[in-house]
Amino acid sequence: MQRDPGRSIPPTWVLALPILSFGMVFGFAIVTLPQMLAAQGIPGGRIATVVAVVTIPTFLGFLFAPVLDLWFRRRTYAVFFATLASASTAFTVIHHQSIRGVEVVMLVGVAAAAKCSEALGGWIGSLVDATENTSLGVWTTVFNIGGGGAGILFSGYATQHFPPQTAAVAMFVVLLAPFSIIPLIPAPAPDATLARQRFGRFAREIVSLLERHDVWIALVLFTLPSASFALTNVLGGWGASFHAVPAQVSLLGGAGSGAAGIIGCALVPRLARCVPLRPLYLSIGLVGAAFTASLLLSPLTPWTYGAAFVGENVFQGAAFSVSTAIIFEIIGSGNPLSATIYASLIAAGNLPLIYMEFVDGRGFAWGGVRGALGADALISGGACVLLAIALRRSIFRRSTAGVVPQVASVGIDEQAR
Repeated sequence: MQRDPGRSIPPTWVLALPILSFGMVFGFAIVTLPQMLAAQGIPGGRIATVVAVVTIPTFLGFLFAPVLDLWFRRRTYAVFFATLASASTAFTVIHHQSIRGVEVVMLVGVAAAAKCSEALGGWIGSLVDATENTSLGVWTTVFNIGGGGAGILFSGYATQHFPPQTAAVAMFVVLLAPFSIIPLIPAPAPDATLARQRFGRFAREIVSLLERHDVWIALVLFTLPSASFALTNVLGGWGASFHAVPAQVSLLGGAGSGAAGIIGCALVPRLARCVPLRPLYLSIGLVGAAFTASLLLSPLTPWTYGAAFVGENVFQGAAFSVSTAIIFEIIGSGNPLSATIYASLIAAGNLPLIYMEFVDGRGFAWGGVRGALGADALISGGACVLLAIALRRSIFRRSTAGVVPQVASVGIDEQAR
């Protein structure tokens, strides 16, 4: 890997480690929080709406993305927003009786966590060269999903066994713990010219990006629900429909989903040796939709609930790894607007998560769990088929930058050597 003289850049797994914090906040928001609301008697359809509302910032956050490349180091932004997200989560643990209050506070918390993730993505994405894009994409997703699993397990245990104040303090400390390693990661200062030109430069950069064939292909793939697997974000509040008790929900949502997501990530380097990233993304979405449809034939038992949680997270972990690798490929090395680009493309990928949460919630209100599963499988699978037909030639083109990730030599297995 090419490095600036006098600057030591850690391995990609170290660069991605702080993403654990974002994963833990998000895991709390989509599994532990719905459990807390379900315990108060909130209907499953309303819980799905709450999850959709509090996750809106994962899409709209791109509107403020240029700030992350101006004035302060991206490390400073990452630490600030991680602290705000942790504080919002701790506050919610204590004050979760008001559903409106929960929506407002966790809207702020998830927004802060998203900005933290965007700052981190732009920061670490600009430090590596093209040969490490897939490796960094895999490790980023591993820690995102692994953090989600760890956050679900810890927050579930803490909220069920500790007094609210103790659980809140413990959550705050644990959520910030991954940032203890950031002194090991170089933090380049923002581009002074960029700071003077500000948003005008951002607008021109976005326009130039949209002229790139690989960018608009990525936007089409990400904004349609081809591989969103939004069910992972709403299953946490539907445990009772499968006759699963809260302890089972925490275990499946934490250890089960975390391990499953990491397995999905680990499959990507091997699969990417045989299939280019963009058609691989669609293939994962289509097979995953078939899996979701197969759940319609299963009885509503805790075993089926576990299979749904594990299976959906395997496919989502693989899809997220591929999409993140595509984004790092587009950013390239040393890009002064890396956080802006990362945030914009991540937002495109988060959009279907949000609207599919609403769709799944409506499906649940109409036909219970089977209604939600059927709606999700039909829409996601249909999107994959339509995109495969419409883009059958375009998705096999090389990147505009002329760089093809060397996936055969990177990934989890290689980093462990």
